[in-house]
Amino acid sequence: MVKSQVFDDHIEDYERWFTDNIWVYKSELQAIRTILPETGDGIEIGIGSGLFAQPLGIRSGIEPSRKMRETVRNRGLNVIDAVAEKIPYPDQSWDYALMVTTICFVDDPLQSLQEINRILKWQGHIIIGFVDKNSPVGKLYLQHQNESIFYREAVFYSTEEIYLLLRNTGFKVVETCQTVFGLLDEIKEVQPAAAGYGKGSFVVIKAQKYVH
Repeated sequence: MVKSQVFDDHIEDYERWFTDNIWVYKSELQAIRTILPETGDGIEIGIGSGLFAQPLGIRSGIEPSRKMRETVRNRGLNVIDAVAEKIPYPDQSWDYALMVTTICFVDDPLQSLQEINRILKWQGHIIIGFVDKNSPVGKLYLQHQNESIFYREAVFYSTEEIYLLLRNTGFKVVETCQTVFGLLDEIKEVQPAAAGYGKGSFVVIKAQKYVH
């Protein structure tokens, strides 16, 4: 079962985090924008309340949290009740798929990525944004994981671990960028994304579906 109940119970706290950490949020959005495909039909896997999909121009998503789905619809986006491990769309139906922090909440990351591969068109892309567990913010989250209502049940990954998951599910990494340099309360402006990983706490990976 996907870890969605906490988001039903605490959606106001979830949304408040983005207000309280507005420059972190804007930096993450900017990093995703730098490598998001400029054309094509996109879907967000774990669309949440639409805080990433809406400004990024993504109109559709899947989301298991009922409260999140209600909020998404109020923002004018399309959402289906589903989990990443079982996506109710036909083969090769989307040009790209976005996942922002969702990977740490799914029950089966391999199955989730295999499903995303299935629904992507040939040469389609997956874009994964996440907090690297080896980064300053990632280490802080792990240190206080049991105190967090959202991250208590999460599984954090390193960039290398995400690379391996992608390779094992039929994807080839084509681009990686990073942002959120420093601790969250130290960020007072939009930080430009930098190539690669290892310094920024928020990493965005773009990978392409293999062409057979």
